[in-house]
Amino acid sequence: MDPVRNPYAPGAGQRPPELAGREREVRQFEVVLERVARGRPERSTVLTGLRGVGKTVLLNTFRSMAIQRLWGTGKIEARPDQSIRRPMAAALHMALRELAPRHRAPERVEHVLGVLKAFAQAKTDDEKPSRNSKGGARWQPGIEVPAVRGRADSGDLEIDLMELFVDAASVATDLGVGIVLFIDEMQDVPTEDISALCAACHELSQIGGPLIVVGAGLPHLPAVLSASKSYSERLFRYTRIDRLSREAADYALSAPAHLEDVSFTPEALATLYEISDGYPFFVQAYGKVTWDLALHSPITAEDVTVAAPEAEEELAVGFFGSRYERATPAEREYMRAMAALGEEPVPTNEIAKSLGRRPSSLSPARDSLLKKGLVYSAERGLIAFTVPHFGHFLRSRPD
Repeated sequence: MDPVRNPYAPGAGQRPPELAGREREVRQFEVVLERVARGRPERSTVLTGLRGVGKTVLLNTFRSMAIQRLWGTGKIEARPDQSIRRPMAAALHMALRELAPRHRAPERVEHVLGVLKAFAQAKTDDEKPSRNSKGGARWQPGIEVPAVRGRADSGDLEIDLMELFVDAASVATDLGVGIVLFIDEMQDVPTEDISALCAACHELSQIGGPLIVVGAGLPHLPAVLSASKSYSERLFRYTRIDRLSREAADYALSAPAHLEDVSFTPEALATLYEISDGYPFFVQAYGKVTWDLALHSPITAEDVTVAAPEAEEELAVGFFGSRYERATPAEREYMRAMAALGEEPVPTNEIAKSLGRRPSSLSPARDSLLKKGLVYSAERGLIAFTVPHFGHFLRSRPD
């Protein structure tokens, strides 16, 4: 088999050659785009799921769909302990730049850009001057218009986001389109910023502004949003992204192979589904290595069996190992105890019991793992890995 022609793409956020099993989500977003453009009420969207199920791929697909409809778009990746003010300013700047060339009133767009610049430069109460700054020099967002004072620059993110979103949405209204802002790793948005974001989206939903947010995050993201604003369960459309069905996984492998005049035997597809468990990243990872090691078409179950150890070794180093190496000894002990208990989610009191420790003494390790995104709280008193098959990986490690 020619490795140059290998069609599979097991990359982080990299679109696979065939986006199988996500037709329902794509159709739903098409409806959202059309309804918003027509001035119909519609909710923002939140995608949730474990790592490796293709949330980022869907975000990028949705963004492409919006761009094809001439919408303004922007995207950020949230980070723990980092305010979304500057990243959101940059994302909205990108969206407005996409809309500006088609707007018939340049001065109106410039006014909104001036509001955006004031928003980006607004000083907050907890903001500290940089050591390298002279006289507290302000961050420059690269917007070549004067800042408009008195709008979206109070320093209160909730007020400022509301005003900024309303003004930005008005530009899209003039053009009969919308703006969509994409937020990856949304569970990492700081608590106060999540609350401000929900309030801004709530304001837009009440006035019918054509600006929506599409977020993606780990399975506990709905709980994070609900804790910030009681109305968040009605504010967003929640879509859980999970593993692929057998039919979808088979198609994800066979469709791109068919374009290269290559086929799989039914037994090979069955074996690939069994070892990948239908998780899109694993489907691509095992498919890629199997292709490289197979001698000819059709690819057989024996080819898959031969390739599986090499694929697992690559996953152990990259997908699993890189995450394990980020953990401290105490965090590794906690995760290994989780894995030893078997099926997830795991009761936290059972972890403490297995280690012969008090639950309170394990709180620092658990909280740090939560912050690093290695585990999530499935519900009160239960904990689970954010990465599928991570427990199996830990149980197979010699140490």
